[in-house]
Amino acid sequence: MTPKTSPFRPRSASLASIILALPLALAGCSEDQSRPADAKPPAQVGGARQTTGQAAPKSAQAGGERRGDAPASLPVGQGFDFYVLSLSWSPTWCMDNDASGNGEQCRAGRNAGFIVHGLWPQNERGYPEFCPTRQSDRVPASLGRGYLDIIPSMGLIGHQWRKHGSCSGLSQRDYLDTTRAAFERLVLPQSLEDAAGNRTGPAAIEAALIEANPGLTESGIAVTCDGGRLDEIRICMTPDLNFRDCPEVDRAACRARTITQPPIR
Repeated sequence: MTPKTSPFRPRSASLASIILALPLALAGCSEDQSRPADAKPPAQVGGARQTTGQAAPKSAQAGGERRGDAPASLPVGQGFDFYVLSLSWSPTWCMDNDASGNGEQCRAGRNAGFIVHGLWPQNERGYPEFCPTRQSDRVPASLGRGYLDIIPSMGLIGHQWRKHGSCSGLSQRDYLDTTRAAFERLVLPQSLEDAAGNRTGPAAIEAALIEANPGLTESGIAVTCDGGRLDEIRICMTPDLNFRDCPEVDRAACRARTITQPPIR
């Protein structure tokens, strides 16, 4: 705080000196009171560039649900119409691809439920893949390791970048940051993972997601199945990560009334 000039003087000081000093003291006090006490720089969370004064989105809430806030700002991809956020039910994938649990994703005790399969640029008809880019095909481990909490292997991270991220118009880091932001945009009700080991239905999964995510509709979700088991949940989003309808994606959804949701290992 700026030192205040005392308006008081020894008795020898003249009355005029006292009168002149008083406004200076009041000005110094006023200046200190108007200055912000703890101005903070902008925060950045999970790839969403957060501006000062806005609540930072949290990656998880009590009960296992993500908060679902749209990020304040993030790099916006180009050259496609919308994204498909694809979430795999990990136990189903592990049953078919790594039943022995040798890989990091499927090892016993990993407790992986829904994991990010990818964030896919999509067009109203069809989708681009393996696009030419000035970016390297290889995702450095120093970068990729920061996303293993949502995409469980470096091999999958690299494949998603080459096949889909290369078509996003973004750098590797911005694409992976946007993937994280899309995942955190969606609220996954804890009830979906609590259903593990039981029979469920695509309609029930869609209803739970719609209830937890204002703006999400049946036409913007596709629940897929494989051999009568829950396979993936696919959510359509605009390039700036708002929910949107996607009839072509929805048409590919599972039409079974009930499916099995394999237990988490």
